[in-house]
Amino acid sequence: MDELRPSGVPAPQPFPALFPPGLSAIYGECRRLYSEQPNPLQVTAIVKYWLGGPDPLDYVSMYRNLGNPTRGVPEHWHYVSFGLSDLYGDNRVHEYTGADGPSGFGFELTFRLKREAEESAPPTWPAELMQGLARYVFQSENTFCSGDHVSWHSPLDNSESRIQHMLLTEDPQMQPVQTPFGMVSFLQIVGICTEELHAAQQWNGQGILELLRTVPVAGGPWLITDMRRGETIFEIDPHLQQERVDKGIETEGSNLSGVSAKCAWDDLSRPPEDEDDSRSICIGTQPRRLSGKDTEQIREALRRGLEITSKPVLPPISSQRQNGMNHDRVPSRKDSLESESSAALIPHELIRTRQLESVHLKFNQESGTLIPLCLRGRLLHGRHFTYKSITGDTAITFVSTGVEGAFATEEHPYAAHGPWLQILLTEELVEKMLEDLEDLSSPEDLKLPKEYSWPANKLKISILPDTVFDNPLQ
Repeated sequence: MDELRPSGVPAPQPFPALFPPGLSAIYGECRRLYSEQPNPLQVTAIVKYWLGGPDPLDYVSMYRNLGNPTRGVPEHWHYVSFGLSDLYGDNRVHEYTGADGPSGFGFELTFRLKREAEESAPPTWPAELMQGLARYVFQSENTFCSGDHVSWHSPLDNSESRIQHMLLTEDPQMQPVQTPFGMVSFLQIVGICTEELHAAQQWNGQGILELLRTVPVAGGPWLITDMRRGETIFEIDPHLQQERVDKGIETEGSNLSGVSAKCAWDDLSRPPEDEDDSRSICIGTQPRRLSGKDTEQIREALRRGLEITSKPVLPPISSQRQNGMNHDRVPSRKDSLESESSAALIPHELIRTRQLESVHLKFNQESGTLIPLCLRGRLLHGRHFTYKSITGDTAITFVSTGVEGAFATEEHPYAAHGPWLQILLTEELVEKMLEDLEDLSSPEDLKLPKEYSWPANKLKISILPDTVFDNPLQ
């Protein structure tokens, strides 16, 4: 449970031995912006995470920001988290790795919420939102980056608001700070509508952030979230969809390289010979678990896309932690990823790769609606896209013929490495699939279960109800 109180934290100078240096460094950056607010209201975890409490953030400070009327920046509440970085340097929460790398996870979260005229104190719900994101980071050890999106699927303040998802970007005022325990940057949460989330998935988060900056009521230059915003940027300015987003998708493709999903696959070539056969990953079975190296590679595949200017390759297997920060991360429904360059894949020698003749892919509706994005925004641009099961170790990676390092090839387009399936699709097949999957663009009209089949390619895809995945043994 959280407690709301004035921070009342004394300046660190009189108490250098008692005031944690990491905490002091972040407070120093806050004091630079808010020298007139030395004791902001804070939401603090009553039982700290390092004492067994559920909330990873020790504190969330809340400041009143007057904005910048000349630039069209309205007055707002500014929230700053404390705890994703290393505040103490004594290994109670984060491993101490020195000052040269990132501090803890390397960032803290911020959030800017438009102040309503009747508000004399900041709402506290953003603090719980930030705690939720922090729990995800701590539990998964997956970090966030600028341009990432977070699919929340619920109004951020539990109201009836259309603001139900988030993008992440650099805070426009707070500068990265060097602490004795490493560098800390500040990532700002930006509330967005479902239509804006979909545009970010199909194109990229940075592009949508730039559009939000140009629309004052949707964020403006400082990307301030207004929970009462009733229109998307595309309803405010219809030209943005066609002239910016659609053109961006056509010329650049999508930067979303993978998602966690409800998915499964079956080898239709022939039934498995024994329980250890890795050819079939079926709902209702207990498949061989992914090895540590395979898991790390899928994390990397999800984290890393492909630079447009570099030759596309699948990323390497790597289980090394650098500077105490895990750079390989798997996204969940509340995470998305920007593309980066990557190196060649090194198959894990202890589980042999199997070539399959025919496969059946299974997705729930939400995951299935991303297949056209995978095909149009990724494979037609020479890239790859990975689905990682949230209910098990299954993973499905679609690759194009331009991707090097894959264990699926043009000669053997379906290949399995343990419970990880790779599917290589030619451009001709991708175009055919896009035609046949056109009804996935209107998921509200989709009647489940729905099956698509390409007999000549020995490929079948089923879109199934969530209950099939939620109760796999029934």
